[in-house]
Amino acid sequence: MEIQTITELIEKTVSSQVFGIWFLIGAALVFFMQAGFAMVETGFTRAKNAGNIIMKNLMDFCIGTVVFSLLGFTLMMSENYLFGVIGIPNLQLFTNFSQFITENASSFVFNLVFCATAATIVSGSMAERTKFISYCVYSGVISLVVYPIEAGWVWNEQGWLYKLGFHDFAGSAAIHSVGGITALIGAIMVGPRLGKYVKDKAGKVKKINAIPGHSITLGALGCFILWFGWYGFNGAAAWDNTSLASIFLTTTIAPAVATCVTLILTWVKNGKPDVSMCLNASLAGLVGITAGCDALDAIGAAAVGVVSGILVVVAVEFLDLRLHIDDPVGAVGVHFVNGVWGTIAVGLFANPEAPAGLAGLFYTGSFKLLGIQTLGILAILLWTGITMFISFTVIKKTIGLRVSPEEEIKGLDSTEHGLPSAYADFMPAVKSIDYGFEEATPIIGDVPVAEAVPVKKVPTFEDGSPKFTKIEIICKESRFESLKAAMLSVGITGMTVSHVLGCGIQKGTPEYYRGVQVEANLLPKIQVDIVVSKVPVRTVIETAKKVLYTGHIGDGKIFVYDVENVVKVRTGEEGYDALQDVE
Repeated sequence: MEIQTITELIEKTVSSQVFGIWFLIGAALVFFMQAGFAMVETGFTRAKNAGNIIMKNLMDFCIGTVVFSLLGFTLMMSENYLFGVIGIPNLQLFTNFSQFITENASSFVFNLVFCATAATIVSGSMAERTKFISYCVYSGVISLVVYPIEAGWVWNEQGWLYKLGFHDFAGSAAIHSVGGITALIGAIMVGPRLGKYVKDKAGKVKKINAIPGHSITLGALGCFILWFGWYGFNGAAAWDNTSLASIFLTTTIAPAVATCVTLILTWVKNGKPDVSMCLNASLAGLVGITAGCDALDAIGAAAVGVVSGILVVVAVEFLDLRLHIDDPVGAVGVHFVNGVWGTIAVGLFANPEAPAGLAGLFYTGSFKLLGIQTLGILAILLWTGITMFISFTVIKKTIGLRVSPEEEIKGLDSTEHGLPSAYADFMPAVKSIDYGFEEATPIIGDVPVAEAVPVKKVPTFEDGSPKFTKIEIICKESRFESLKAAMLSVGITGMTVSHVLGCGIQKGTPEYYRGVQVEANLLPKIQVDIVVSKVPVRTVIETAKKVLYTGHIGDGKIFVYDVENVVKVRTGEEGYDALQDVE
């Protein structure tokens, strides 16, 4: 009997230690999700604001750590909890560190990274036009009081929602709905980006412009990082191997199904599958399953995914096309709408045989859990909505919420952070660079030909005034190699080639970005500039026509211009001589 007792004690001790290690690993995975949010938001916005987005995602965690340490954690998880609503603040983290480490360190770290997630959601919906200082202020407010108080209701054993039986295992309501409704309020109060909605004289929106993000690749990378981190987000609090396996299963099924549904929906609706919407759908499915990841079975997870995949498209397009609320990354559709849906879904699909052992409507016919879930999400949204509306209003009336039109046009990287560009190779201007060629002597005008490079003199025309013609050819990228070979075959010795974007009378192919048609879609083309004198212009034109012709719209155009003179910089030769190649 004693041996059995000792064995059980050892097993419990080992199990407790393993759980503690996994709990902290899960917290680290959730922290890594900050990188995912940063990548998604950066990729879905314009390059001129990339540094600003990265800075915001860095600072909401750092500012959140400071205020959560000072006050937030005790408001949320204090043992002295007042009326099931709010914890009584204490400074145990600073006054009794050894006891705090023993009793609360793991909980503090885990709830801190969750808190940072709620704060960072807001950044995307207000991107590209919000003052950095204003972002820092309202991010601090979320981490200081808004998230800690409502999260305490849900996860503190003395919280009124916890006692009521409200179930939000990993935060569809406590985290994502909070960040989502704050994103909605913020997007409304800061207003749309310049040029997003064009209004008539009566103030009615007459045209909606799509503003594509600068890097879908970066957004996709962020999406994969978030999905990876979500296994820690949902699974860190799993209490045994069975529950952990179940959580990993549902956390995989829901986003996968949601993405497939969105793929089909956008494909049927727009004629092509929408990449950015499918990325949003993956996140929407993850948000939807977060509350009930331990309470739903595979069928329930799939049902959540189906609805999430539909909701994210409907919500994003409804906000943009109908309500004219500018949300560049879809934060409201992903986090607010699907956070609410995921919370309600627990009351519908919770399977008594799942690890949580809850009874949903579709399995038991009981409305009890559905009623509790509905009450809980409404209370959380009401608390967050009121406090954040007041916070945004105060910020708007004092330090201001939005940058000036000039700053927005120039980009927040430059105006808010003094950063010419987040991408060094694409900085708009460089004043001076020392290339180490100070001793080089330029050849100007009639200076003799450089001795090191012999140049063959070619006689000019007899009347001394040869004609120079510039031929500009616009063609499809796929036809360039054939065009180049043809030009060389007729004696063309030089050409300038550029990648350009453009459209003809057909205005490009109608395409959609996040449900909005991109007007006058600019298609990638090749522009070839050739200046001729010796080679007949008509020969160049006819050769180009023969090579480029397919009979379909978009074959290209040829423009012909007169050129006054040509100067070869290296030798100083002008006119006909400057056009001749060196043999």
